[in-house]
Amino acid sequence: MSVEYTTKLHAGADFPVIEAKLLNGDVKKISTSENGLDWKMVVVYRGQHCPLCTRYLNQLESAKNLLAQTGVDLIAVSGDSKEQLESHMERLDVSFPIAYGLTTEQMEELGLYISDPRSPEETDHQFAEPGLFVVNSEGKVHVADISNNPFIRPELQSLISGLGWIRNPDNNYPIRGMHK
Repeated sequence: MSVEYTTKLHAGADFPVIEAKLLNGDVKKISTSENGLDWKMVVVYRGQHCPLCTRYLNQLESAKNLLAQTGVDLIAVSGDSKEQLESHMERLDVSFPIAYGLTTEQMEELGLYISDPRSPEETDHQFAEPGLFVVNSEGKVHVADISNNPFIRPELQSLISGLGWIRNPDNNYPIRGMHK
């Protein structure tokens, strides 16, 4: 088996224009901020087959208001089908948008690790491992976190606290990790 590596989405780069569907039929550009907020957090999760994703999405709901107070809007997205997301919603207690149908090409464009299902019982398609991106008001990747497994994800309280510090103009904090 050969090992091929992902292409990173670099800090400070333009976040790609990626559209995904919501259950109500709306198509969203996943990086576009709404609700009067000017930054966007894009959370890519593995899919309804992942109990850790279910837990993390439910934790995000409790963090949504703190994110908004920091000026950060929120969306989650996976490669699941509409039917899989509908089934997953029975285990989710969230009010933020969740999109479905992320393609393998879009996962690659985001520099995510992509996995094959272990069995048909797990899921019926390739899926992205967890990724979290914070897109600033200029459409640039300000924060990027990707993992190759479901066990590593940003701790939300630390992340929100850090975003508040970054967004405070008195701190004059640049996008980090831009040295080539």
